[in-house]
Amino acid sequence: MDTVDLLPNSILSLSGRAADKLLALGDPDAALVYLHILRHNAPPALNWDGPRLQAALDKLAAQKLIAPAQAAPAAPAPEQEVPVPEYSLSDVTAALSGSSPFSALADEVERRLGKKLSTPDLKALLTIYDHLALPPEVIILIVSWCSQEVQRKYGPGRKPFLSQIRREAFRWAREGIDTAEAAEEHLRRLLCLRTREGEIARLLDLPNRPLVEREQKYIAAWLEMGFDNDALRLAYEKTVMGTASKSMDWRYMNGILRRWHEKGLHTAQQLRNGESAPRRTAPTAPEDSAARARLERERTRRLLEKMNKEQGG
Repeated sequence: MDTVDLLPNSILSLSGRAADKLLALGDPDAALVYLHILRHNAPPALNWDGPRLQAALDKLAAQKLIAPAQAAPAAPAPEQEVPVPEYSLSDVTAALSGSSPFSALADEVERRLGKKLSTPDLKALLTIYDHLALPPEVIILIVSWCSQEVQRKYGPGRKPFLSQIRREAFRWAREGIDTAEAAEEHLRRLLCLRTREGEIARLLDLPNRPLVEREQKYIAAWLEMGFDNDALRLAYEKTVMGTASKSMDWRYMNGILRRWHEKGLHTAQQLRNGESAPRRTAPTAPEDSAARARLERERTRRLLEKMNKEQGG
């Protein structure tokens, strides 16, 4: 009979209590992870996916076979954001020199805002153009969108500040909207959302006022879930009847809708029948929104032709 030689320091000590807990678990992954920790005093570097390893660690921690800290996943290293440069007056002057694309962009932004850009304005615009590296056509679409939003909130003739445009540009950059095609698709969704917001505001008996950002986020989430108007109205009525104040409570209504969403109920008919159906598709843009988008594309095309001619000359 063959024998197996045990190398020095190769014997592991496992208590009977620990062995009983492992046997009671009946989990081979947990047993293998425990042996690895016992042998190396460190979480195993196994070629497993994250959820599989974490499930084994959680089971061992629940049985108090390892410390909770050993079961906690390592925190990912924080991503370091590229610092936003502080552009000087000389930077702006250099960017505006000659027939540079930035010079043509600044002229177009001035035309759309109806004012001469100040030095701080030009620095903000240069941050969008140089630091965020957004194409001029995307920047023009951002300016147009911000202008529409300001007029919608505060009335005709009102124009956005460059600080507002800069903030919106950073938001688009974070979402990866950095091409004309992506920008046009993003604007289509935003225009559809604004149209639906007005409908839903009336459904919720809200006063005739622009919605604040938090309210917009709630409505956007509900539309993404796929609720129709009748279901939203029903949730609103339940909210009014279920709250002490007998008034709109966004968090309370959101809780109702999230529970319905988890059950696959998105229409009033489904709620009455208690049956789920396929999610509704997102609404299409209204005709006036499509016409505005086509007009913006044509304006952008003419601007790019002008900029290319100036750059080539």
